[in-house]
Amino acid sequence: MDIEVLGTLAVREHGVSITPTALKPRQVLALLALHADQVVPVSALIEELWGGEPPRSARTTLQTYVLQLRSLITTALEQGGDDTRTAKDVLVTLPGGYLLNSNGGTSDVREFDRLAGLGYRAMDAGDHPGAARLLREALALWSGPAFADVAGGVQLDMECRRLEESRLCALDQRIDADLRLGRHRELLAELTVLASRYRTHENLHGQFMLALHRSGRRGEALDVYQRLRAILVRELGIEPSVALRRLQRSILMAGPEAAGAAAQPAASAVSAVPAAAVPAAAVQNPDERLVRVG
Repeated sequence: MDIEVLGTLAVREHGVSITPTALKPRQVLALLALHADQVVPVSALIEELWGGEPPRSARTTLQTYVLQLRSLITTALEQGGDDTRTAKDVLVTLPGGYLLNSNGGTSDVREFDRLAGLGYRAMDAGDHPGAARLLREALALWSGPAFADVAGGVQLDMECRRLEESRLCALDQRIDADLRLGRHRELLAELTVLASRYRTHENLHGQFMLALHRSGRRGEALDVYQRLRAILVRELGIEPSVALRRLQRSILMAGPEAAGAAAQPAASAVSAVPAAAVPAAAVQNPDERLVRVG
């Protein structure tokens, strides 16, 4: 079985789609596919389908949706010439819930987690080229928001937020690796879009400031800080984090002469700014709202 959820939902058995078009069976399959090879409790499926107000017939109706999915699975098994398994072997009923048996197939979520984990470990080991490559491969598995074509309920909405946070963490680390490799100019177009999309995400704005400054665009880097500060104060009633304020001061202290240094490949996280001008804390983690600025 091949499972894709990082974008539109696609579940195939022997290359044949078992993804229903009806709304609620689609929700059931989405939750089962995300947790393939694990038992999904009946209570979680009912909450997904009806929230906190399930009908009295909820369990019976859920069983109907399961039967509809098994019908699609049966067709896929027949078309794939698989006479060794039945639909009940693929969509298994277990005490308290259901399990979608992937039979060792692919899952884009699992592959994302694997590649991202390898990327994080490479980053920790100082292998920035390897980290950038692995994290780029992980992020390439996303074709859009998770479950983009599924009208999710409570459970799927929660899972979508979790997956999006995982994606942002991988993105943050990949940009950090690229910055450490001196790819600041290559990042400018991407960071321009990201800073606009995530208007209060401090780490992305810090990375944007570094990329601009290293590209000799010191004034624009400081403008990014001022725009972010205005949004944070106006919309959230907070000031930028300590680390971001230190980064702003570091850029101010560096002076325009640092633009020449910015053209050279970065050997450290703050290559665009003279080392003496950057407090060590500016690239640490003094505030949970800014994990790393370069």
